Amino acid sequence: MLFKSRNFDNADIALQAESLTVALPDTPGQPQVLKGIDVTIRQGETVCLVGESGSGKSVTSLAIMGLLPEALKVANGKINLQGQNLLPLTQAQMRELRAARVAMIFQEPMTALNPVLRVGDQIMEVMELHTRLGQSERRKRAKAIMEQVHLPDVDRIFRSYPHQLSGGQRQRIMIAMALVLEPVLLIADEPTTALDVTTQKQILSLIDELQQKHGTAVLFITHDMGVVAEIADTVYVMKHGEIVEHAPVEQLLRHPREEYTHKLLSAVPSLSPRDPRPAGSEVVLSVERLNKIYGGGGILRKLPQAHAAKDVTFTLTRGRTLGIVGESGSGKSTVARCIMRLIDPSSGRIMLDGSDIASLSRGALRPHRKKLQVVFQDPMRSLNPRWTIAQSLIEGPLNYGTSRRDALAEAKRLMGVVGLPEDSLNRYPHQFSGGQRQRIAIARAVMMRPDVLVADEAVSALDVSVQAQVLALLDQLQQEFGIAIVFITHDLRVAAQICDDVIVMQRGEVVEHGPAGEVLGAPAHAYTRALIDAAPGRDWDFQNFRSMSETENAQPA
Repeated sequence: MLFKSRNFDNADIALQAESLTVALPDTPGQPQVLKGIDVTIRQGETVCLVGESGSGKSVTSLAIMGLLPEALKVANGKINLQGQNLLPLTQAQMRELRAARVAMIFQEPMTALNPVLRVGDQIMEVMELHTRLGQSERRKRAKAIMEQVHLPDVDRIFRSYPHQLSGGQRQRIMIAMALVLEPVLLIADEPTTALDVTTQKQILSLIDELQQKHGTAVLFITHDMGVVAEIADTVYVMKHGEIVEHAPVEQLLRHPREEYTHKLLSAVPSLSPRDPRPAGSEVVLSVERLNKIYGGGGILRKLPQAHAAKDVTFTLTRGRTLGIVGESGSGKSTVARCIMRLIDPSSGRIMLDGSDIASLSRGALRPHRKKLQVVFQDPMRSLNPRWTIAQSLIEGPLNYGTSRRDALAEAKRLMGVVGLPEDSLNRYPHQFSGGQRQRIAIARAVMMRPDVLVADEAVSALDVSVQAQVLALLDQLQQEFGIAIVFITHDLRVAAQICDDVIVMQRGEVVEHGPAGEVLGAPAHAYTRALIDAAPGRDWDFQNFRSMSETENAQPA
């Protein structure tokens, strides 16, 4: 593993946070969200800030940007940008500074970009607010930065709206907006979490390339230790609002001092596939020559057809997990939605426990619904915010004739199974963390005693330790109830840990299909090899680290 080995001792300090404390001033005792943290970033350096959800990573970035919510206040400390303390600045002064000297890339560009403005106009707007450049010069500079972030067909994309671009292209637009004025500091808050591995690799390479060209200091917030191994110069580890450890990346990954850092590293799933479960004989789901075609219609002219899924075929037996992997746009989620009948397939058969559900009407499909449940990526969007957890969990069983008493009894039992207290049933979704909400979403799906569970990117937004817990939970539930799982993911490490078999999709077609150990351990197709090569930190053996750390921990003091 070749880490970055750059020395920044003589480089100018771009940002220095000293004893930074953020508190809840209107709460008794003024509990602290950040507890006197110190962070230093030098010009041209990439500092990764890592930790579990709730550790204070994003609060740190928002404090630097002067974007803390009203409920949070900086109680103490300094934030020096090239020697200038930002904390005494007014909001007007901070608006002048943002984008010009410090810029930020958010995790989800679709929510950060204005959906009704062309992306070229949004890049030009940054220059309009912070420079005196004329219209033609702003347009020229906007297109130049778009070329620097390697966007294809710049003239077309310049005129496009955000929804007309892919996720990777939208993230490149965000990077272009952030760097067009060559700021001193770039803050990237989980900018690659929702991207597939090849797009993720491109974005990471792009940030590194532009950093070296412009000498920008980068604060990169992430929960992906593979990304840390790939891009970091220095790593700061956060826990409960405190910096518990910081060191150059190689030192921290090879010789972490703190038990918490050991825990984070040990939670990273390995690229080495797990031992497969014994092949079952009871087929619960069989997909035969499944096709989904978009387009081809049109009133004035015939539109071109797009094969989102083309002749997809597989079988799934009880108690086994089938992974479907591939880039964005490969057809993974299309197949999942067809299986769930959230969209109608164009042709093919979907055999669920011997019944073809591919063309059933909504009424005829209803008896089969309980056998087929889904867990989505974002549980906050799939749980009703106005309902208690109990209401969400018992809704399905009540609809299929279960008594309220029996449904509540099962809900209480499943709370224990997914590791949540029984009184969680009386609370609302916003009162839980992201990992807890995903546990609740899984419990809701299992309430129906399904034969097949479709998990569509169910752990991609979770930090590594919570991700490991949710994967272990799925494994436990699978063994207890004999559920078959279709697991959609772009994370090959996750696929290696939970899947017995793997399908690799590219442009709607299955290019490779077989046992996880064969597909991920000795891929036959060039596209599969490219996906594995693109996995961040692929050369760093976290599994080997786990064995070493367990051995070291077993040594007598």
